[in-house]
Amino acid sequence: MKFPKAYTLKQVASLIDCNFIGAEDFQVLGMNEIHVVEPGDIVFVDHPKYYDKALNSAATIILINKEVKCPEGKALLVSDDPFRDFNKLTDYFKPFVASNVSISESAEIGINSIIQPNCFIGHNVTIGDNCIIHSNVSIYDDTVIGNNVTIHAGTVLGANAFYYKKRPEGYDRLKSGGRVMIKDNVDIGSGCTIDRGVSGDTIIGEGSKLDNQIQIGHDTELGKNCLVASQVGIAGCVVIEDDVTIWGQVGCTSGITIGEKAVIHAQTGISKSLEGGKTYWGVPAQEARMVLKEMASIKRIPEILATLKKIK
Repeated sequence: MKFPKAYTLKQVASLIDCNFIGAEDFQVLGMNEIHVVEPGDIVFVDHPKYYDKALNSAATIILINKEVKCPEGKALLVSDDPFRDFNKLTDYFKPFVASNVSISESAEIGINSIIQPNCFIGHNVTIGDNCIIHSNVSIYDDTVIGNNVTIHAGTVLGANAFYYKKRPEGYDRLKSGGRVMIKDNVDIGSGCTIDRGVSGDTIIGEGSKLDNQIQIGHDTELGKNCLVASQVGIAGCVVIEDDVTIWGQVGCTSGITIGEKAVIHAQTGISKSLEGGKTYWGVPAQEARMVLKEMASIKRIPEILATLKKIK
């Protein structure tokens, strides 16, 4: 998430009432999660295990819960609760604004695009040309939809990220200020849910086709010309490269990459990154031909045991 203008370190510190280490006029341009930060961004960290990763990331402002040595060219915001204060900044720069109309006045809808009855289109949504949005679709604030996109009934674009911190009193949600971006020539089936980024973008690449009842988590990037069958669940921060095919009921953990032109058979469980150009199956996912060889070998066990008995 980029701020509407540059802020100083002192100004940002005053917004969340915390101390800072660095020049008062050190420029702050935005805020983001660690996997997508750029120079000028704030990233937060609240566990010693991840201090080095945050301090050595591309982010130049680190919202942290302990005074540590600040790397050259960077600044610190020292907070007793970085998670809470990251939420405060999201509320300040991307506050929730209620809407009492079905289509916000700030939404932009392109030429020849059709919006069927009972749709909700939030603030600052952009819909391109020649799109069809079927009934009962909800498109939350800031969503960007390209040209020639079809979205079927009951789909929700831009719901909150599933991201929580466990506290003694219960779970505290990390607020979402990012977007969903649907590129040109995408088809999305009915009953799908695509969550917005926490501070960045969840992206569906050009020409990709999604079946019904698919869940895609926050900040995930689906490449060009991918096919995703029904009942697939993809967690947050996943990178799926171009021309990947994912068949039904596949589940995918967060923060991994699926390589270009990979094929994932139905009911596969993906727990780590997968190389492109191969076909996978099983739980956990393995190359399909290896799984089939193993199954064939297992079926031969009674035959092998019978042969061993004869030898004895």
